[in-house]
Amino acid sequence: MEPAGREPGTEPPGGRCCSSAEEAALEVSWVQGFPKKNFSFINNQTVCYPCGNYILFRDIETKEMTVLQCQTGQVGAFAANANSQVVAFSDRKLNPIIYIYTFPELSKLAELKGNTQLDYTLLAFSFTGPYLASYSSIPEFVLSVWNWKENLLLCSESQPGVTATSLSFNPMNWQQLCLVSESSVTIWLVERSNDEHLLKQNPVKLPDEQGSVNPHEELFFPVSHSEDRYYGPNLPVSAIAGLVGDEAETFMPRNYIKPAVHPTAHCWTGTSEVYVSCEEGYILTINAETYSVSVLQQKPLPERIRTISDVVSYVHKEVQKKKGGKPKDLQNPVLSSLAFCKDGLYATGSGGILFFYYIKDLHYETKICADILQPITSLVFSPDYTVLLLVTDQGAVYTYKPPHSEEAVKLLDACSGYFLTADFLTPGNEYCVSVATSGEVQVWFLEDGTCLSKLNLNMEATALACCPSSNSVAVGTKRGVIYFLDVTKVEAPRVVHRIFLSTFPVLSLHYDQSGQFLIARAAEGHIFILDARPSKLFQVLGYVVLEDQVLDLSVASDFKSNFVEVMVLVNVAEVQRARLEIFCLCSALTTDDKCVNEHGILNANAIKRKQYDLDCPLSSAVRLKDNIVYGYCTCAPFICKYHISEEDILAQKHCHSYHGGGIRSMVFSLDGKFILVNGKNDGALVCLQWKKMKQTEVKEADFHWQSVLAILNTSTSNENVALQSMAEWQSEPESTSGSLPEEKFKEESSSVDVTEDGNIPSLYSDGANEMTWLGQKIKKVIREETQRFANQKKELQMGIKELRKTIQKMMHENEQVPDIEKLEQQEFNLDTEEQERAQAKAEEEVARVRKQIEMENLANRYLQDVIKQECWDAMCVKGRAVKCFHTACEVKNYPLKERSEEELETLEKVLRLKKIDTADPKVQEKNHEMADDSASYCLVGSLSSQYGGDTSVLYQQLDLKTREQKVNQIILLQDIIYKLKTAFNKEFDRVVRQKEQEIARVKERNLRIQEILAQLELQLELWEPALTDDEMPERALTVQDSEIKAEKYLTQKEREKAEMMAKLEMERRLADKDNDRLRALDDMMGGVLEVKKEDILKLDIPPPAFISKPEHLLTDEEKKILGKHEEKVKELNEEKEKYRMALQNELKKLEDSIQETTQQFDKTVRKLSESKVKLEMVIYQEELKILNLVYALLLDEELDTREAGLHNFLTKKQKEKVKTAGTIKATEDKMEAYIDTYENAIDEEKNLEYGFAKEFADVPANLLDELYQLYRCRPKIPRTRKLLDSANPYRDCSNSAEDYKDALTTLMKAMDELDSPEHMPNGLDPSIWENFCLARRNRMESEELVKWKALTLTEMQGFLRRRIDDNERIESEIEDIFEELTWLQEEKMKFQLNLIIQFLLKQGQVELESTEIPEYSDAILIKRSVVEELNCAIMHQGEKKIASMVEYKDFSKGIFKLEWEHKKMRMQIEDLKQKAQDIVTLSITKDRQLFLTVLNYNSRIAHHISVMEQTLDIMDQLHKKKVKKRQKRMKELEKCISLKEQENYKLCLELKEMLVSVSERRWIFKAADTKHVSEKLAKQRHQEILKEKHLRDIIKKKEEEFKILQAEAQRLRSRTFPDL
Repeated sequence: MEPAGREPGTEPPGGRCCSSAEEAALEVSWVQGFPKKNFSFINNQTVCYPCGNYILFRDIETKEMTVLQCQTGQVGAFAANANSQVVAFSDRKLNPIIYIYTFPELSKLAELKGNTQLDYTLLAFSFTGPYLASYSSIPEFVLSVWNWKENLLLCSESQPGVTATSLSFNPMNWQQLCLVSESSVTIWLVERSNDEHLLKQNPVKLPDEQGSVNPHEELFFPVSHSEDRYYGPNLPVSAIAGLVGDEAETFMPRNYIKPAVHPTAHCWTGTSEVYVSCEEGYILTINAETYSVSVLQQKPLPERIRTISDVVSYVHKEVQKKKGGKPKDLQNPVLSSLAFCKDGLYATGSGGILFFYYIKDLHYETKICADILQPITSLVFSPDYTVLLLVTDQGAVYTYKPPHSEEAVKLLDACSGYFLTADFLTPGNEYCVSVATSGEVQVWFLEDGTCLSKLNLNMEATALACCPSSNSVAVGTKRGVIYFLDVTKVEAPRVVHRIFLSTFPVLSLHYDQSGQFLIARAAEGHIFILDARPSKLFQVLGYVVLEDQVLDLSVASDFKSNFVEVMVLVNVAEVQRARLEIFCLCSALTTDDKCVNEHGILNANAIKRKQYDLDCPLSSAVRLKDNIVYGYCTCAPFICKYHISEEDILAQKHCHSYHGGGIRSMVFSLDGKFILVNGKNDGALVCLQWKKMKQTEVKEADFHWQSVLAILNTSTSNENVALQSMAEWQSEPESTSGSLPEEKFKEESSSVDVTEDGNIPSLYSDGANEMTWLGQKIKKVIREETQRFANQKKELQMGIKELRKTIQKMMHENEQVPDIEKLEQQEFNLDTEEQERAQAKAEEEVARVRKQIEMENLANRYLQDVIKQECWDAMCVKGRAVKCFHTACEVKNYPLKERSEEELETLEKVLRLKKIDTADPKVQEKNHEMADDSASYCLVGSLSSQYGGDTSVLYQQLDLKTREQKVNQIILLQDIIYKLKTAFNKEFDRVVRQKEQEIARVKERNLRIQEILAQLELQLELWEPALTDDEMPERALTVQDSEIKAEKYLTQKEREKAEMMAKLEMERRLADKDNDRLRALDDMMGGVLEVKKEDILKLDIPPPAFISKPEHLLTDEEKKILGKHEEKVKELNEEKEKYRMALQNELKKLEDSIQETTQQFDKTVRKLSESKVKLEMVIYQEELKILNLVYALLLDEELDTREAGLHNFLTKKQKEKVKTAGTIKATEDKMEAYIDTYENAIDEEKNLEYGFAKEFADVPANLLDELYQLYRCRPKIPRTRKLLDSANPYRDCSNSAEDYKDALTTLMKAMDELDSPEHMPNGLDPSIWENFCLARRNRMESEELVKWKALTLTEMQGFLRRRIDDNERIESEIEDIFEELTWLQEEKMKFQLNLIIQFLLKQGQVELESTEIPEYSDAILIKRSVVEELNCAIMHQGEKKIASMVEYKDFSKGIFKLEWEHKKMRMQIEDLKQKAQDIVTLSITKDRQLFLTVLNYNSRIAHHISVMEQTLDIMDQLHKKKVKKRQKRMKELEKCISLKEQENYKLCLELKEMLVSVSERRWIFKAADTKHVSEKLAKQRHQEILKEKHLRDIIKKKEEEFKILQAEAQRLRSRTFPDL
């Protein structure tokens, strides 16, 4: 073994080490664990599996175990070969190695070293031959095939990115392998040519998730080339995506990809097929030769069997539901493991059910063989295929024997989880106890590691410790509960007590060496001290709380002073250091209550608590005597020795590999002979014992053990008696509260009051009916304090009530006093601190919400700035609209961005190039011809020249041949579009300014209208036009105060400023009201100094004072004055009327003027809208040309990409062809040389045949003939057991060429019998016999050599033939590529010459109705006048044709009329003939005869009806009589019923008496022992009943047959005599 403290190769600081480490040595005693996978047979009786750093071999009959250790670390991949009885495994380290070991010798055969850097994931042996396949993980993902006997790497191949889940050889042919990953299946073929090997990959296309197999679609080479003259050729998606390299060959769009099934397991069949199970519930069969996939379908079941199957499935589901598990799907289970045998296929999954599939063709039938109610991870057949192992994920292994169809029998019941910790059971030299994370406790025999018993707590465990003073075991759980187990009987451990400490998980448990105390370390720094003695019922003594994180805890007992010292290692997070907390426990803690306060916390003085600060951050520490502390440092792999201030390195030992998480726990036995070590994640529990040790140290350890036993013997015997007397613990709520035996509390709701700080924390309770020990302590303290301070509490409550009344009275009086004398509300607050705390809390919440809102506002502002920058600031022309005043017409401008300098430079460059091109005289002449043509704009393809666009700078559409010209044309077209939009925007801006002016005019006129309306005292709503948000989009960037609905938040300064401004405004208004001058002017002259004309309507002539006198009382003077007054009033009224009419006329003119100007503006907007529609048409025409050019460029780029991809593919194929040609040449050379060797071997064999007579020429003729017969005789080679075994489905497998040496060795062993002197002919010299035997052996060796060479030569020929086929296939592919390139170049040239030209056609000239694009391959351009002349000639000829057609139509109309009349007459004749025939064949019934013969048929019918009515009356009378009779009968029956009831009552009384007599007779019958007589009578009666039942069944069948025959006779009678 390696050293246990560090990895190999590391040295401690200073190079210091304990000297005893070099002299002492450890060896493995036994190992326990379970891997849950990689379970294999090494022979028919032995199984093997890896566990941590070890490989375990277990005999399934004797249960004996053998251990093989991996010296370099944890075991990685693993495989076993039962035929050769070897195992292969890899170690988990950098540059791992594969080791081959034999069994049972456990000797190393080979080390296979490859190029793998990190780890091997899979290993697999071949069924025959010395071959091993390995698969490595990231980064290589390499599949390798090895010859493990010769330690050779035969071949390897990479499959990047594929994480394989299973790997296997074809048992029938070692040259085929199946590699399965989570989403793919690959069949690998190993091709061999003598000593050369080649791996060939053959991926299998899996069905989709619906189980349908889709045909393979070739995307890189389309099947057909469609020629579309507009859209171009049909190119593969890789060319469209722009891929050129290797990705172009495998690229597949997302919509082409369909999710495939996910394989879970596979197995080979005897016919070289592969069965694959999937997560979707399908079973696939793969042909390893054609790589085709088929989905197996379940054979339809008969109705009766289907019903039974449904019932069984329902029962399984209900049972699973009751057990709390997930219901199992028995119809379509998800299979996780497969095993093939000659009868069919065994499969299983997570449901724990073993299925058997009988497969025929592509259908299967299912049978349930066993249900073990545990998820099964793998199925393994024994080499003789008589035993099937079922391996579960809970550590159990079952055996199932298929031929006998027995139930599954449990073979191995290992731990259901990883080992958590282990400890030795007192006295520590016989048994040990372990616990798993699942809560399973196991008891082991130390001598050989036999599991004696197990107990499952059904709860996640966290710690375990064995008591030194008794055979009790404490188990801590994650829930905070400690279980105490009685292990006095190791075969039957039991739970005797349980303590619920707290809701914190129990992290570790520690007993002191004397077994007096149990120290439980919980989370959050809680350390509980318990009495470890069962006689004290494991009483909780108290607890200690540490502030920082507790890393480790150690306990040391001093037997002389009778105290226990506890050392706690604490991590101080603030300073990155460790601290030691040391306290002592004495026996007084168990008796003296003063050591613990009322809360259960131990007093610091009573336990002598001390602290020591350390310099290093230790992760664990242990305290020994003489003030020595040993600690493990996390920053270096060594153990530190502290003598409070001194540090030294003690020892270094290597243990579990770091790949498995290292060591979880380690414990020494009391005698020091054994060490229990378990890994953290590797699931291994290792028992070590000393192999070599100093005698002095052995004697010291034995003396210490004996002295400790002498001290513990008395207490151990007494405590074991108390432990055995304890009853087994039952899961009852009452038992949980028994953790305080010194006092029991009553469950009263009134006993617990809520304290001032709040409710009791949930830390100390775990439900309503279960309370922790801490909770009980708190409850007790609260109840005692409540009882102690009950009077004070009542007094305080009364005082608070009186104080509340006084304050309420004061507040009421405060409300009655004047405002100046009132006190503020806060003056009555007595608890100012609480008020300040609440205000501070509210302010904190306000600050938090304000900060959150500010951050949200900041994010919104940032988003606003980004949007504004992109969509507003970057625009040199902002997008806006202009609307009509009276209609819904709206016109928008074109938002434009400022063109960058780069764009302008590119435009200038293109214009210069175009100017240079137009300088050519030929180009100028051509442009002049095009300009002279009246229809030139048709060839230009747009009307932009008519709307301000300069099309003279554009290239002619027929001249756009090169890519540069097309790109320049696009730039020029974009410039034209930009200029068109700019010109429209200028017109748009003019209209916008016009609207603003109109709005201003309307506002001015509205002011005058408002004045007129005020003078006329009219209330009319004025039309106020305004710009909308679409017309002024900048409004969206500013927020008005009116848009904010929420109240504006003001700071303190803003509020003070607002109050001051309001105060000043109020003072100003008051000052205005006190102005004497303005008030006098208003009183005297109406507020003005002179009367204006506009105020004439407000004038009024005051009447004289005597206006109210009667007329006859007026004087003459007063009458004159009154007359003048009336004249003035009349004149004033006339003036008012004239002024009013003038105002009304002015008002009407203003309104008409507003209406006229706005309507005129609306016309301008509509004209602008029409011009924009036409401009949009022109822009779309230019954009269409741009799109056509862009598509042409894109198509050209795709063609170039396709051509580059084909050239790349061609280069790769050419390299592959060169490589294949080289392989063929090398193979041919090797084969020629091998043929010479083969021929030499044949010649040598013939020479041996010919040389036989020469060598034995001196032998007599009779003996020579006999020797010659013996010379040709061959021994019978015994067939191996595996080939003769009828249960093996792979018994007919083919052997490999490497089996030549084994076959020759077997043959030579068989020759030993023929070479014995018994077969020597009589009279032959023994020396001659020896020479003869040697010659015969040479001849047989030569024959075997020739056979082997012939087999090798056949393989070489097959290899050469396959390479030649590959070469021909590559040549064919190269030819296809050349054809594709030729076609592509032709298409590329065609699309470069066949340009897409845009024409403009006036409405009415398009005569095609079809929406399809017409064929213009043979079209030419001609003058329009030629077409018009041709159209006139066509119209003239058409008129002539129409005239002749009208004449022909009239003549044909007369012919059709005569034909119709003739046809009508023929049809009338046919109708008359049919009526005559109907009259002849009409059948006359009696009713029809009466109707024809009787003169008065209606009277006869009326008479018949009257007779029927009389008959009905008679029947009614009869019915009433029958009803009366039935009623009378009912009364009689009622009387009879009453009589029968009386009789029944009497019979009931008699029945009771008869029952009594029957019971008496029954007892008499039993006493008389007449049972056999009664049984005989019962049997006879039973037979009679059965016979009667059988006869009844026969009668029923006969009745049914009679009914059938009767119905058949009736049917035949009706057919024979239909009239009857």
